[in-house]
Amino acid sequence: MNPVQIWASVSFVLDPDPCENFPCKSGRKCKLNEEMEPSCLCQEPAQCPSENLTELEHVCGTDNQTYQTSCHLFATKCHLEGTKKGHRLHLDYSGPCKFIPPCLNTELQQFPLRMRDWLKNILLQLYEHDSVTPGLLTAKQRARVQKLHDSERRLHVGSHAVELLALDFEKNYNLYIYPVHWQFAQLDQHPTDRVLTHSELAPLRASLVPMEHCTSVFFRRCDTDRDRLLSLREWCQCFGLKKKHQQQHHHYQIQQ
Repeated sequence: MNPVQIWASVSFVLDPDPCENFPCKSGRKCKLNEEMEPSCLCQEPAQCPSENLTELEHVCGTDNQTYQTSCHLFATKCHLEGTKKGHRLHLDYSGPCKFIPPCLNTELQQFPLRMRDWLKNILLQLYEHDSVTPGLLTAKQRARVQKLHDSERRLHVGSHAVELLALDFEKNYNLYIYPVHWQFAQLDQHPTDRVLTHSELAPLRASLVPMEHCTSVFFRRCDTDRDRLLSLREWCQCFGLKKKHQQQHHHYQIQQ
């Protein structure tokens, strides 16, 4: 190694990029100020990737505007910070904006039946994929899901009538507890505090709304105290879990 290479390697060690491990929220990018200290500043929407995009990358905002990507939406939201429009702007769902039909009361009552079944099936699919490609589930998660997978009583994947879903939940209630808790834990990450913010709930809502038009109404109704946060108790209550299963102390060990 010549002297120039040595100097360059030492400089790299002594003067790492302060922005390298400096986290910023969506819509912001790390930049150094005059004192060479890192700070998060609003990203310009024009700086977001915009070439070779497909409709799959488009997102619909709560302002009913289609954005090229989620990057464009969050960059726009950042520049509107401090305004009513910025406060109300969130990611509504994946894909271009489209007409979402109103959710009827009968449909709203049926929604948790399908959702519980869907969560159970998602876990079972992860279990099967984990058998081929280990690492998708932790050892504890895998042990919990194996009991569900091996149960002879469980309702197998299929397009079931709501009457059958309701009957199965009544007969095999215990099979649905873990999937409901597991999904909450997957979303409750920033931070892990037993409440879901709009941002934490967004990944689930964004993918569901185009398929299930009652999604937004359902989660809005779940927020019974109207504090714009979804607690573990409110989440479990919305999915029909009994009171004794709405505050599980082991809940946050399920990801270990």
